[in-house]
Amino acid sequence: MILTSEMYTTQAAAENGMASVKKNSPLDERYERKTGDSGKFSFNLKAGNHHVIGVSQHYEAEAGRDNGIESVKTNGSTTDVRDHTAE
Repeated sequence: MILTSEMYTTQAAAENGMASVKKNSPLDERYERKTGDSGKFSFNLKAGNHHVIGVSQHYEAEAGRDNGIESVKTNGSTTDVRDHTAE
């Protein structure tokens, strides 16, 4: 899993969150690149209002984080949506 969102309380809120990912994921300026105190790398995807809409896993290398961002940029606007609420 590359990107995780907050837990939504309604289906409508979840759909709005997915729409926000689709809209913002192609835009490089929406990514906050982070390095943790442990030296691991991660990123947040933010909406235009700077609200975090997705959080990445932790990566051992900066290149892994950057590859994760490129994957979200490429695949974030896809219409292939998977509902994992039953898991």
